[in-house]
Amino acid sequence: MTGTVEEYNFHYTLTGSRHSPAILFLHGFMGSSNDWTGVISGLADKFCCLAVDLLGHGKTRVSGGEDLYTMANTARALIHFLDDLNIDRCFLTGYSMGGRLALYLAIHFPSRFPKVILESASPGLKTEPERSARRQADRQLARKLETSDFKSFLLNWYSQPLFKTLQNYPKYDNIIECRLQENTLELAKSLRNMGVGSQPSLWDKLAQNKTPLLLLAGEYDHKFRAINAEMAALCQVAQLKIIPKSGHNIHWENLTEWLANVREFLG
Repeated sequence: MTGTVEEYNFHYTLTGSRHSPAILFLHGFMGSSNDWTGVISGLADKFCCLAVDLLGHGKTRVSGGEDLYTMANTARALIHFLDDLNIDRCFLTGYSMGGRLALYLAIHFPSRFPKVILESASPGLKTEPERSARRQADRQLARKLETSDFKSFLLNWYSQPLFKTLQNYPKYDNIIECRLQENTLELAKSLRNMGVGSQPSLWDKLAQNKTPLLLLAGEYDHKFRAINAEMAALCQVAQLKIIPKSGHNIHWENLTEWLANVREFLG
């Protein structure tokens, strides 16, 4: 399905009864709403599951300049999109890039999201020098996306230590094939405008946040275990769960534990 909000034409799926509590799902970089298929199958009996293709991904289209791809503009567009669907309040789930966006939404639109699940996410980078260096790196990576062989780019991307355990996932080859359907020029726009270097730091907002957060980090994802432990220490309403036998992408690598923790958190 598609829904148009100003310059944004969102592609989305809606699964489950509209009379059930709603959950909005936000995928990671180079992903799509299809990434949540297994999760939605495990939750649609109790929840109305809304998964969207984020800007630069899947079948969502943007008619305008790159400034529309920033985190702030993406967040505002999603709020208007929820308004058009007559969803005033819903639970919120985000993975990696989608988790960063979910935290931004929770902090800036707290009345809309009673509980938020952040999987392998972060509040961004703390200092401007860090962000500046990351923006430069993201711009270089975006140029590679626009000019190099996409399959080689993908294989190199998923060879990072962050995704080491994902390579053992039985459907890993299917992931690569799905990613190859993406538009590299659109992905580059997303990377330049909503990458970690471009997003505003949210670290100083955590202490004041009143929205309950479930922080999920994989047992083998040491980088994000550390980040999320620091987040939990700063935010009184955040609880951290370390999910066994998983790395960065928990909802693929250990779906059973992911579902159990989320169901318990949402009640």
